[in-house]
Amino acid sequence: MLLLYLREYSTYFHIGQNYGISESSAYKAVKWVEYPLVKHTNFALPGRKALMKSNMNYEVVLIDATESPIERHKKTKILLFMKE
Repeated sequence: MLLLYLREYSTYFHIGQNYGISESSAYKAVKWVEYPLVKHTNFALPGRKALMKSNMNYEVVLIDATESPIERHKKTKILLFMKE
């Protein structure tokens, strides 16, 4: 269940439906496995200072997914009456 949650980021409702359990049971099961993994040192990410000291080159790609309004021509009343 945890792998399904992390890979597909499914809702707990859908995970529960897949496994035939309630949404709250799916949440508890995922958190029961996730919490010890987060606390374990093998899964810890290095801090910012450790990354800055390393000689690896990092490439960052940012994607802007904000919505922007589209400018459209406004129809005047005269054009609307002419089409009818």
